[in-house]
Amino acid sequence: SSGINAEYGGCNMLSQTMKRYQTKQSAQRELQEVRKKEVQQLCTQLNVLLVDKMNSRVEGAYINQKKLQAHTRQLQLNTANLQRQSDQWLKLLDSFNQALKEIGDVVNWSKSLECEMTKISHTLAYAYKGEVERVQSSSSSGILDQ
Repeated sequence: SSGINAEYGGCNMLSQTMKRYQTKQSAQRELQEVRKKEVQQLCTQLNVLLVDKMNSRVEGAYINQKKLQAHTRQLQLNTANLQRQSDQWLKLLDSFNQALKEIGDVVNWSKSLECEMTKISHTLAYAYKGEVERVQSSSSSGILDQ
C-alpha cells in the first residue's frame, strides 16, 4: 500500500507538474496571442500612418502639378498675346515707315517741282526781259529812223 501510495503520489506529482506546465504553456500562449494582436494592431496603425503620410505627399505633388499646369497654360496665353501685340506693333511700325517714305517722296517731289518752277520763272523772266528790251530797242530805233 505504501508502494502504491508512493507510486500514486509520484504520479500525482507528475500529474500536478504536468498541469502546472500546461497551465503555464496556456498562459504563455494567451500572452503570445495578446502580444501578437498588439503587434498586428501596431503594424496596422503604422501602415495607416505611412499610407496617410505617403498620400499627403502624393496629394501635395498632385496639387503642385495642377498649379504648374495652370501656370503653364497662363504663360502660353500670355505668350500668344505678346506675339499678337508684337505683330500688331510691327505692322504699325511698317505703316509708319511707309508713311515717312511717302512724306519724304512728297517733300522731294515738291522740292523738285519748286526747282523746276524756279527755272521756268527765271526763263520766263529772262524771255520777258529780252522781249521788253527788243521791243524797246526796236521802238527806239524806229523813233530815230523816222
